[in-house]
Amino acid sequence: MTVPTQAAPQTLSCRAVLFDMDGTLVDSTAVVEQVWGEFAARYGLDLAEILRTSHGVQARDTVTRFAPAGADIPALTAELGAMERVRTDGIVPLPGAARLLAALPADAVALVTSADRVLANIRMAAAGLAMPAIAVTAELVTKGKPNPEGYLKAAANLGVDPADAVVFEDAPAGIAAGVAAGIRTVAVGPNTGPLPNGVLHLKDYSAVAVELAVDAEDLTVISFWL
Repeated sequence: MTVPTQAAPQTLSCRAVLFDMDGTLVDSTAVVEQVWGEFAARYGLDLAEILRTSHGVQARDTVTRFAPAGADIPALTAELGAMERVRTDGIVPLPGAARLLAALPADAVALVTSADRVLANIRMAAAGLAMPAIAVTAELVTKGKPNPEGYLKAAANLGVDPADAVVFEDAPAGIAAGVAAGIRTVAVGPNTGPLPNGVLHLKDYSAVAVELAVDAEDLTVISFWL
């Protein structure tokens, strides 16, 4: 897959920041591939196809798509979740992620992840990252990414219009969700796929700078130099 070319440095200003987790704040690739590999081998599934299409998608949706006919989808999803929760070796933050989170106002940040709350807590802790107070996890939405429900719910919980937020995402499904929500979206990392028009791309957060200001309405404005 071709990695999108980094655009010239640009500035984005917003009132709220919405982050995906896996691949966006937390590098859990090794664990994810290990667990899906074992799961695919156990049930005779096509691992390559699973890895090609599952990135950023709820586990339930991937199990539904690939499980053998007549399989107990809730039971298989629970089995996969139990496997994921005990694997933390190799989970690290993306470069610059901890610094970026620390620079942002806590009341202007949300996590929107296809993981459930238990797994999100485990992976954020394993990476040494603080869990935002607002976290829209798998069990809080009726439709997972690429549906925009999670991002719209996070913006509403933060009390901001989607147009006043920015999404950071790493996977095609998540990028599509951010764009569908009407939120300016920044793609992160090497697995983004072809990018929709207007979506910027970052390798990681190493070179991202943040500045906070207060506008005439006494509201915080977050500016990113990307």
